[in-house]
Amino acid sequence: MNADAASRQADAPIRVMVVDDSIVARAVLVRMLEAEQDIAVVAEAGSGRAALAAFDIHRPDVTLLDLEMPDMGGLEALPAIIARGGGRVMVVSSACGDGASSSINALRLGAADTLLKPGAGRLAGAFARELIEKVRRIAVEPADGARGAQRAFGSIEAIAPEPAAPASSGTKQIECIAIGASTGGVHALAAFFGALPERVSAPILVTQHLPAPFMSYFADQLTDMSGRPTRVACDGMQLAPGGIILAPGDAHIGLARTRGIVHVRLERRRMPSGCTPSVDPMLTGVATIFGAAGLAVILSGMGRDGALGAADLAQAGGEILAQDAGSSVVWGMPGAVVNAGLARIVLPPAALAREVANRFAVRGAAAWI
Repeated sequence: MNADAASRQADAPIRVMVVDDSIVARAVLVRMLEAEQDIAVVAEAGSGRAALAAFDIHRPDVTLLDLEMPDMGGLEALPAIIARGGGRVMVVSSACGDGASSSINALRLGAADTLLKPGAGRLAGAFARELIEKVRRIAVEPADGARGAQRAFGSIEAIAPEPAAPASSGTKQIECIAIGASTGGVHALAAFFGALPERVSAPILVTQHLPAPFMSYFADQLTDMSGRPTRVACDGMQLAPGGIILAPGDAHIGLARTRGIVHVRLERRRMPSGCTPSVDPMLTGVATIFGAAGLAVILSGMGRDGALGAADLAQAGGEILAQDAGSSVVWGMPGAVVNAGLARIVLPPAALAREVANRFAVRGAAAWI
């Protein structure tokens, strides 16, 4: 048992609901989960509609949700579960293969994570270990305010109170916007870009923790949700006004300036966060190239990735905005920059987008090359 699970033994176990139309799959998943002392299966359901009724009664901490089910599928049930306060939903489905559109759609709708469900004969071994590890990780991370802090750390004093959002500082020169996100980030990105006006034409860099096979499809999703052309980063790619550059799944975004032109320089060194791609090199690159004209937005995510780069950007005079705990699936990454005193603004994603627009002074392309 890991340290997080052991420390929670004094509290109630992680309450899990299993939703799958296959009786066999449900039975196997339940057996795996209940073999762990710190996990209790409190409900089972065979369809999305039955899951909604069961959720209202049992209020699980984590819901394991299949996608392809009769009556009401997982993608239809997912936003309804989250609307009921069930932000910790992990999709476990055979439709979640590498690069599968179903995985990205589930994450965009607010799923905390996805896991490929193998065939019935292979629901053991590595799959079981990954399932248990993800359930524990999702459950132990702070999700919303005092309840998340209490579950993760035992006392709400472990999470510093969020600062109130100050009044807008007015327009300022912004030459590059860098966005970092992880668990819950796809959903947050959709809300952010849905509220970001077209007049914000600075180049945008995005690092979202996803496996490499997902990135091409996710780039298409970013184009759809933002109305801005999105490209997966490669060495030498030039930043363009109004465009988005997405970190690939196997490298970090770094930046360089050659003969006055800012371009991507991919990095593959191991980062302290252990993440690939990592938000830290991207923010450090923005600090080095753009200084006070750089702006970072840290959205929902597990862990502390981005805190080191945010410190570099703040030191260079740039500004850091962070998602608030109440709207985050996991308040790890944004909470880290808030608790370090680096975030000037702490708001939900759509409100952060409006703050970015308030600070944006329209400038020509020469401002950032």
